Amino acid sequence: MHHKDHNHDNNPPDGSNWELLCLFCHDNEHSRDLNSEHYGELPPDENQNPTTTFKPFAGLEALLKKDK
Repeated sequence: MHHKDHNHDNNPPDGSNWELLCLFCHDNEHSRDLNSEHYGELPPDENQNPTTTFKPFAGLEALLKKDK
């Protein structure tokens, strides 16, 4: 279980501060905090305007139709 707000003392009975993550995703969440502390946060414009252009599912629809 992972604490959404990263506060390990915040454990509401309804579980609203917890999320179930796989081991990889849980480690990734915690490494983000460590990296931001070490390198500092990105400038606001870089946080809001990602430059990612990779589209992993771009040709998926054509591949799925091909098998039918």
